[in-house]
Amino acid sequence: MRFIPRLLLAPLLCSMDALSSTNEKPSFEGGSSLETKESSQNVTVSAAAPDLESGCNSPSSQELTPAPEFSEGGLQGWLSVLGGAIMSFCTFGVVQSFGVYQDYYTRVSLSEKTASEISWIGSAQVFLLFAIGLPAGKLMEMGYYRHTTIAGTLIYSISMFMLSLVQPHHYYQTFLAQGVGVGLGMGMLFLPTLTITSHYFRKRRSLAMGVVVSGGSIGGYLYPVLLNNVFSSSAGYGWGIRAVGFITLGLLIIANFLLRPRLPPKRNSAQASLRTIIKDVPFLFFMLGAFLLFLGVFVPFFYLQLYAVLHGVDVRFSKYAITIMNAGSLLGRTLPNIVADRYGPLNVLIISSIFTGSLIFAMFGATSLAGVAAFSVFYGFFSGGVVSLAAPAVGSFVTNPDLSDLGIRIGMTSFALAFALLTGNPIAGALLTSERHWQRPLSFAAIAVFAGAACHLSVWKASVARRGKKTV
Repeated sequence: MRFIPRLLLAPLLCSMDALSSTNEKPSFEGGSSLETKESSQNVTVSAAAPDLESGCNSPSSQELTPAPEFSEGGLQGWLSVLGGAIMSFCTFGVVQSFGVYQDYYTRVSLSEKTASEISWIGSAQVFLLFAIGLPAGKLMEMGYYRHTTIAGTLIYSISMFMLSLVQPHHYYQTFLAQGVGVGLGMGMLFLPTLTITSHYFRKRRSLAMGVVVSGGSIGGYLYPVLLNNVFSSSAGYGWGIRAVGFITLGLLIIANFLLRPRLPPKRNSAQASLRTIIKDVPFLFFMLGAFLLFLGVFVPFFYLQLYAVLHGVDVRFSKYAITIMNAGSLLGRTLPNIVADRYGPLNVLIISSIFTGSLIFAMFGATSLAGVAAFSVFYGFFSGGVVSLAAPAVGSFVTNPDLSDLGIRIGMTSFALAFALLTGNPIAGALLTSERHWQRPLSFAAIAVFAGAACHLSVWKASVARRGKKTV
């Protein structure tokens, strides 16, 4: 019976399993051969199409998970990238625009609260944006992606409209609607979108993810202009928020139609994958490095405008410093990712991190119009590479050919990043103090970024050994 085609043998084996409990069940080793033992007789079968196993209910036949094929794009692949960019525009782009709300709340609707208290609304929002990625990623792998995104869209939209009804000087209403409600909805949408992109790309995965994340840069560029104009118009805050809410709802509906998962769900593998990941020491060091990077990388985004104004730069130009930085970040979230597809996302992430840490010290020279403009462009570019390559670099630690644990790894990394984003900028603010000791927060941010790069360098060799190549 040697070398019998699987097409003829598979029904026979299934029948034998059902009728006889004494025979050993077929087992798959490496997805390449099927070995059964009937008494002293050995039967070896060459691997064939995986769908031929569907008629056999033996547990061992269900353990075979063939490596998926990647179309490297196609119509649906690039439509998913477009949908992901729209989703990023509505989530990460809004988070990067919180400075507009900070200004309005401080001067008008929450003027009795300190700037630190108001900033916690934005901090809670960005914390949930990343922290919810862990449960959302697990739900996606279990086959509940569509349920998660629909629920996230509803929570996000309802919370936005509730925010438009908040009464002035009611801090807890604003915190619940914007910090908790909108943040929770964003978290259910943003990180699963990155995982969907990985379903269609392997060789060009970094580029695809970079295009998705760059949607946040476009949002960070356009939303502040939109919100400032609406808040200062006759429509006022309430109708301004409702207008933005309708626009966001329409875009989210379009994104939901465009995004479509391709790989089958892994309903029974989440717990086993989590146990394996927790024991993966190199990946844990990678998470620590990503935590340290995000602890310091956003400090200039929060404080550059204040630094420039206090050092005599024209206020009319200083208020566009963040806009210029987001414009540079748009390029930084795409061009380094193209290079990463050739030389490896972890390699390019390490280089981008070193340049980013060095540029933080260059912020001391941003005391003129030309200095602010130059710093904004260069820092936006290299920090954009850090932000956009964090998720693709997770793939450097995935060894399963079916990518069954990629979603959980991205979710765990985003959960760690959530705490960095929650604490990094408040720590920098505490170090700044009312006496404006700028060397303290900038040194803190630079050291954190350099420490993150050092962690990634320490696991680079392990990642190369795991994947058998230096382009990791």
